Amino acid sequence: MRAVGLKVLKNKLSEYVRLAASGETVLVTDRDAVVAELVPPRAGRTEHADDALLADAVRKGWLRPPTIKRAAPPPRKPVARWSVLLRELDEDRRDR
Repeated sequence: MRAVGLKVLKNKLSEYVRLAASGETVLVTDRDAVVAELVPPRAGRTEHADDALLADAVRKGWLRPPTIKRAAPPPRKPVARWSVLLRELDEDRRDR
């Protein structure tokens, strides 16, 4: 376990992050008081931040995972026919 002051941490952040990633805990101090810890990722933690953020949101109850498992996305329902969309686009552009 290492301790590092805020100023040194700011100047050598990547070095201390590498130490934490390799398994070492780094205590961050401000005026000799511990204010934070850099610790290695927990076992089972995903490598991708997006997956970790989603999993954390589910744990906190902000999101609910889908209850119905589908093999494919739901069928697509067009809003309007292509010819209708083109006609409306032409009408909108006439005044220009």
